[in-house]
Amino acid sequence: MMDDADISDMFAGLGPVTIKKMFGGKSVYFNGIITAIETDGEVFLKADAISAPQFEAAGARQWTYDGKGKSVKMPYWTVPDAALDDPDELKSWTRLAYEAALRVKK
Repeated sequence: MMDDADISDMFAGLGPVTIKKMFGGKSVYFNGIITAIETDGEVFLKADAISAPQFEAAGARQWTYDGKGKSVKMPYWTVPDAALDDPDELKSWTRLAYEAALRVKK
């Protein structure tokens, strides 16, 4: 499990986030809307039909879990590797996740 301070640092370019424990992981909220999750020490950013192709093209991995004998795909993707060492790029990806969360909420 990642430290809350490390997760907050990842979202520093977006703004202050709220982190809550959930199902052995954590949920990350920005402006009261779930924007990411942390599970097994990895952060996954929210995506939707509009943004998921961008995550895929950047080499991100979609979060899946085993459910009743088959793999279930969730609308969350890993942070692209290139963004992990580039605060400006990381800010772009966290903003993209927040925008997807806003679209899904509507």
